[in-house]
Amino acid sequence: MPKLYEYFGLIFLFYSHEHEPIHVHGKYQDTESKAEIIFENGKFKEIIIKEVQGKKPLDTQNLKKFRKIVELYRDDIIRKWIDFFIYNIEFPPEKITKKI
Repeated sequence: MPKLYEYFGLIFLFYSHEHEPIHVHGKYQDTESKAEIIFENGKFKEIIIKEVQGKKPLDTQNLKKFRKIVELYRDDIIRKWIDFFIYNIEFPPEKITKKI
């Protein structure tokens, strides 16, 4: 399960057995949500936040942080998805220390 980022305890990751649409999971302690990055006709359309089956969703404060990071890092998340799932290229996790 490749970890993309850590932002003040909020972990962003892919699971190794993922599926489309491109999405990233956000975990904080025992909570988890996911953000799907939706394209239509090859163009970015929207980010949809969803609950993860069997998991308690992120609280309101962490959900806002999660959405903001996904919006700001969307292109990097997509690049890492392609690197990992298409080209089998691993990448080191990044720690985001600047408040957003």
